[in-house]
Amino acid sequence: MLFVITGPSGAGKSVLVRRVMENLESVEFSVSCTTREKRNDEIEGKDYYFVSEEEFKEMINASKLAEWAVVHGNYYGTSKEELETKGAKGDLLLDLDIQGAQQIKQKFKEAVFVFIMPPLFQELEKRLIARGQENAVSIQKRLEVASKEIAYYDQFDYVVINDELEKAVSELESIIKSTGYRLEARKAEIQPILRSFTKS
Repeated sequence: MLFVITGPSGAGKSVLVRRVMENLESVEFSVSCTTREKRNDEIEGKDYYFVSEEEFKEMINASKLAEWAVVHGNYYGTSKEELETKGAKGDLLLDLDIQGAQQIKQKFKEAVFVFIMPPLFQELEKRLIARGQENAVSIQKRLEVASKEIAYYDQFDYVVINDELEKAVSELESIIKSTGYRLEARKAEIQPILRSFTKS
């Protein structure tokens, strides 16, 4: 199953995804490509594939991306190969901005979409400042974008309000686990049971 985790910048998507990945060993993470600078705590190939703008545009022209967008002046995208390779193994998590999530929603109707919502605007502002990675102008731009993005919450299947981290992690894990009990997901298990009833 494909799980798309989205929400405004600073809502805590990446932290939640990392925690879920630590707790649920069966879930794979889809690593996105980006042209932005690598942050000090990020690892190439684990958090992102860091590429040049020229390389990214070549991927666009070669139709190698399942989705892509320009966010805060940088390119972000998910390669089709990443989805196909890791998706074949089982559950796959995508951490995407709103634009990317909407593109995936058009192409993968069966995917599960989760919107991560900050508890309050003021808390989102505080988190962006606490990161210490951007200047006041950049933070203000992110807050302006977030004010628009928050309105898209009702286009997604689930909403997790990231107020208390442990609670939000638990909610996201519950969403992922529950899809394993869908009828479609359990058909292989159900068939032997049904056959046993026809024999009686």
